[in-house]
Amino acid sequence: QVQLVESGGGSVQAGGSLRLSCASSGGRFSSYAMAWFRQVPGKEREFVAAINWSGDSLYYVDSVKGRFTISRDNAKNTLNLQMNSLTSEDTAVYYCAARVVGGEAEPGAIYEYDYWGQGTQVTVSS
Repeated sequence: QVQLVESGGGSVQAGGSLRLSCASSGGRFSSYAMAWFRQVPGKEREFVAAINWSGDSLYYVDSVKGRFTISRDNAKNTLNLQMNSLTSEDTAVYYCAARVVGGEAEPGAIYEYDYWGQGTQVTVSS
């Protein structure tokens, strides 16, 4: 059973930066495509960024392009999200997710992902 644990959330002022991490255990990390999603109370969980198993294919929602960078370290079983130029619109609970690699898939689709972390809160004050 794969376990995902996010860390790095917190409170920051607008324009600031945070770096989220997701530690994976219980599975072969390099066999999973990974992603970050976020959710605000009362709204649906939305896609933020995704990365394939090797790290050479990256996907972002338009609203974070140029500000967020997703990366992974397969040797350390870790997924990261560097978030710069944060705005209040980025306030949410951020979740990492893992998808078993195999066949065609939509990187931004929630239903594609098999495992989820418990989330970490990011609060951006203006």
